[in-house]
Amino acid sequence: MGEALLRSLTPKVLGILVRRGADFAAAEDAVQDALIEALRVWRADPPRDPKGWLVTVAWRKFLDAARADAARRRREDLVEEEPRPGPALAADDTLQLYFRCAHPSLTPSSAVALTLRAVGGLTTRQIAQAYLVPEATMAQRISRAKRTVSGVRFDQPGDVATVLRVLYLVFNEGYSGDVDLAAEAIRLTRQLAAAIDHPEVAGLLALMLLHHARRASRTAPDGSLVPLAEQDRGRWDTGLIAEGVEILQAALARDRLGEFQAQAAIAALHADAQTAEETDWPQIVEWYDELARLTDSPVVRLNRAVAVGEADGPRAGLAALAAVDDALPRHTAAAAYLHERAGDLATAARLYAEAAHQAPDLAERDHLTRQAARLNTHQGH
Repeated sequence: MGEALLRSLTPKVLGILVRRGADFAAAEDAVQDALIEALRVWRADPPRDPKGWLVTVAWRKFLDAARADAARRRREDLVEEEPRPGPALAADDTLQLYFRCAHPSLTPSSAVALTLRAVGGLTTRQIAQAYLVPEATMAQRISRAKRTVSGVRFDQPGDVATVLRVLYLVFNEGYSGDVDLAAEAIRLTRQLAAAIDHPEVAGLLALMLLHHARRASRTAPDGSLVPLAEQDRGRWDTGLIAEGVEILQAALARDRLGEFQAQAAIAALHADAQTAEETDWPQIVEWYDELARLTDSPVVRLNRAVAVGEADGPRAGLAALAAVDDALPRHTAAAAYLHERAGDLATAARLYAEAAHQAPDLAERDHLTRQAARLNTHQGH
């Protein structure tokens, strides 16, 4: 019985304590204490019912803390109602934990951290390492988030869209430290998909799988970025692609299109092409039109402009890009690419250099700097 089992049980046990009357912050602390106790004793004496064991120990630790805290004496009447040890009820309150952790009163960073802690079962240290911040900073962030949601009640259905955005934020953090956040986001989204029948949950899971399938080909051995058109498609994970496409097709068949399904459809078209030249760009443009209709997002319009440049030629792409706010991140990089495709190498080189200064991370900055240098070298010959 290892860490994977404990992580899978964490949201179930936390949900049970909250349902019994413990506030979120106190329940979460008690569950973490129970997990530490489990790591200490299970190796030598594994329980027959791991979930029931964790519920019993966590509830006792919650009651001990309640008794010791003079400010919470009102909870002492719960002592008389302590359930007898035994198998835990089959009810799974994980779904409510998702909605609680994605509460609109939380900042996106706090919602992500709380989701990883309460639903994902990660330790504060693991989350801090993943986000490259001191453990004390992450502990404060999580503590504030727990206090914020402690009094939240769920008399009405939660906002699925908010939960999905939190999970998408986790996925986009990728990998750092000893926690693979992309894989963790997929695990959590699978869990959510098993708990709720919703086409956008399926759409997000499909999108994650299709993007994750290309992960091994996204960087060169030296760590530099490899653009999609130049990736070794033989390194793409065909199993993840097949699973993602199957999940997406089932979601689309329900005729309740949402933005994650549309994004997944675009990713599926890229995955379906055996070579970059075989990419069905006209159909991708059509999906971007659907996505723009659903979201009215300037980022979508920027990506659509690049797709138009591939489908109808770079001049058409530049015309579409002209309608997008040029202050948008990566607008300059997109303009550089389209000018290069149009044969205007001097303008493209200048724009690549400008885009490098605007890049959000070191890997992207280095990639754009190399693009500018490549074109400048080419013009010098």
